[in-house]
Amino acid sequence: METNVVAENPAVEAARKSLNEIYECLDGGKSFILEAGAGSGKTHSLVMALRYLIGKKGDEFVRRGKRIACITYTNVASEEITSRTDGHPAVFSATIHAFCWSLIKSFQVFLRKELPKLPKWQERLDEAGGLAGREIEYELGFASARKEYPKVSLHHDDVLLLMVGLMDQPKFRKLLVSRYPVIFIDEYQDTNRQFVSSIIDNCVRKGEGPLIGFFGDNWQQIYGEEDTCGRITDDALTKVEQKSNFRSAPPVIEVLNKMRPELPQAFSDPDAEGEVAAYHTNSWKGARRDGKGGGHWKGDLPEETAHAYLEALRRKLEADGWDMSSGQTKILMLTHGVLASEQGYRGIAKAFSGFNNSYAKKEDSLIKFLLEVVEPMAVAYEGKRFGEMFRVLGMKIPQIRRAKDKLEWARDMSTLLRLRQEATIRKVIDHLKATGRPRLPDSILQREKELREWMEAGEAEESGSKARLKQLLSINYTEVIALSQFVDEHTLFSTKHGVKGAEFENVIVVAGRGWNKYDFNKLLEYLANPGDIPADRSAYERWRNLFYVACSRPKKRLAVLFTQELSDTAIQCLSKLFGSKNVFDFSLT
Repeated sequence: METNVVAENPAVEAARKSLNEIYECLDGGKSFILEAGAGSGKTHSLVMALRYLIGKKGDEFVRRGKRIACITYTNVASEEITSRTDGHPAVFSATIHAFCWSLIKSFQVFLRKELPKLPKWQERLDEAGGLAGREIEYELGFASARKEYPKVSLHHDDVLLLMVGLMDQPKFRKLLVSRYPVIFIDEYQDTNRQFVSSIIDNCVRKGEGPLIGFFGDNWQQIYGEEDTCGRITDDALTKVEQKSNFRSAPPVIEVLNKMRPELPQAFSDPDAEGEVAAYHTNSWKGARRDGKGGGHWKGDLPEETAHAYLEALRRKLEADGWDMSSGQTKILMLTHGVLASEQGYRGIAKAFSGFNNSYAKKEDSLIKFLLEVVEPMAVAYEGKRFGEMFRVLGMKIPQIRRAKDKLEWARDMSTLLRLRQEATIRKVIDHLKATGRPRLPDSILQREKELREWMEAGEAEESGSKARLKQLLSINYTEVIALSQFVDEHTLFSTKHGVKGAEFENVIVVAGRGWNKYDFNKLLEYLANPGDIPADRSAYERWRNLFYVACSRPKKRLAVLFTQELSDTAIQCLSKLFGSKNVFDFSLT
């Protein structure tokens, strides 16, 4: 009698192999690093490792007051880990800043001694009347020290620097391992470089700290490349590779495997339908941008023409059967200027012209505050999610004790909602100054004060930063709302800053110039001729990682549009990656 044997899913088999290697590390007390390519099921492996430890040591840890720490990149990721481990008391899931603050906040004497040594703090404390007798706190993540306020608030970066300082002390390391015998670090490649170095030096190499598990992928380092650790190579860590892909159809995975042959991914469904295509614009006969005027646009299409090409490609793909609704198709812009006006924040983009789209990366303190505090708070209040609103504000217990308090909150928040729709950014800032809901960071108050003094003095010489702030404050606040929706993925379009970890049915990638840190034509030339990659690989890896992350998002269909002119070598590389029959010289006619 013949027996039908069902073949193992190749991706499941590959993931099981890497998971077993993780279990071996946990059983043997070995710190490790899991290198898990895009779509490989990295979070599933992390959760399974947590469950494995819960099953073996969960009861013992709870009984002895110990926990497994899982450091995540975002609050959303932290909540997902908690949910997928059923809120087990042996697991403490938190962002890196929340985790570090939970450990260092009781060391107030150390914090008061070390804080003045951190950048800008001595000057800040001198202006506020010193530090003596003040409690150091961490709430919104914006640095603050004021004469009229009894506490000093830390910036996000301050928390990490202070944690690194404490890690050098044996007594603190003993405390750390007594509380957390195992620490998992998710998205290790995006974790602060100094923190990771401290963990490796003090916990892994010295063997005096917890067992450390790094989960991530150095090819997906696309945030804050200057400050994050990226690739980790250390002989003290056992390397585990996860060679699976549960997200994408075979045609997409084949592109990724050609791009990254050293970590080939097995298909989850070898028979799944999918398609890939690359479109370049070399046949366009008009004058391309020359890079003058402070831009990094050399070789790219003019803005209106680039937009026309994108619209033409959307129409073509829709005619080919693509569903262009925002729930099915995502357009990932690896350049910014094409869509600022369409998305409703052209004024903000213009104010930061020549500054490498720092507004989208939230490098400006005012934009960062509006996008990370004011907008989430206002949206939560509007949706009557009051607990969420107070969490955004860093308040554990709502400060509403009397009917009067409730009326004042309702009045101030209703006014804020109205001003967001009707007024300028300046009017919103003035409202926040008056109400303190939320309290404005010192950095913004200082910038606003300097602007006011500059304008009152009638300085003839224009100050670039002050002029930019003046321009920004005059813009309608609705542009902030539009920018927030764009950065937070509420629209059809996205940039690199909101894409990693996400997945979509179909993806259109628009690759052009405009970012001073990216040149996708040069990337393709390097991929074609690896021997030409400079000894300093930082620029190449930055270009490669962003292109890899963007191309790895779709489940089924991938289309890449190059608005930048490509060399013959670059087009040959595209033909190798996508297949020559899938590379097109796209025309508007």
